[in-house]
This record gives sequence, C-alpha cells and structure tokens, in this order.
Amino acid sequence: MCDHPLMQIADPCVVTLVWTLQDSQGETIDELKEPMEFFYGGDDLLAKVEEALAAQSAGFEATLHLEPEHAFGDYDPDKVCFEERSIFPEQLEPGMQFEGLPDGARTPDMPRDSVYTVTEVYSTHVVLDGNHPLAGMALRLQLKVIDVRVATAATIFGEKAVL
Repeated sequence: MCDHPLMQIADPCVVTLVWTLQDSQGETIDELKEPMEFFYGGDDLLAKVEEALAAQSAGFEATLHLEPEHAFGDYDPDKVCFEERSIFPEQLEPGMQFEGLPDGARTPDMPRDSVYTVTEVYSTHVVLDGNHPLAGMALRLQLKVIDVRVATAATIFGEKAVL
C-alpha cells in the first residue's frame, strides 16, 4: 500500500489520508472513509493540518482541534446579502450554491468570486450567504496518514482538492 514506508511528509509530496471531521459537540460533519490524495505544500490542506503532518509518515494518526481562525474563518455577517428573486432560476431552494452572484445582482460590495449559499427563498427576494458553511465553527479532525509519495510535476502544477 505504501510505496515508501519510511518517507516523511515534506513539501512537496502527496499524502493519502482518511479522516472524520466533527463539530465541537462531537457531531460528525464529514467522514472520508476511502483514502484520498492531497498535495502537501500547496493549497489542498489547511495550514494547521499541514503543520501537524510535517515530518510524519504512513501510519501517523492525530486528532486536531481547529479554532475558526485555523479552519474556515470567523462568520462574517457582512457576507450575507439579499437579491431580487427574479434573477434566480425558477427551481430554487435553501442549500443551493452559486459561484459568484448571479447576473443582475444589485449588492455592489459583495465579492463576485465567492461561493454563495441560498439560505432563504421568499416570493420577492433571496437571502445569500458568502461565508464558508463551516465558518465560525471550532472543529475536531481525526486523521490517519495512509501513504506518502513524491509529488510529480503534474501534481504540483495540476488541479487540487481542498480541506
């Protein structure tokens, strides 16, 4: 399973992980049961996760407690806006997400490149939240390193996942 059982995690490399992500009350938010590869030394992993993984190898396990500032940031009420219902598709429900604000949006100060989650739908307007869904939450991440391998040029310069 592990090509290099003694290889230590260092920038750049590929780390294969499994994890369970919980809120501060122990409720599971996400569980990665099937091993998944992440680029270590880029933007795939949170800085605190990379810090914990540094110099470790396959088989390493840890439980990390991440405060909002080390995870997805504090909740910012200024990232919530109201837009006219008419600029959205007919089929619209809370939980749907849009990358950027839709054409015709009238909230000039909102970042255009954020992902917005529909939180409420009314007949005249829609409430959008540009915060990450886990913003403002303290998190507990139980992780295990399954494998560590050298990063190829394609990995370093290619597409990446994010945690």
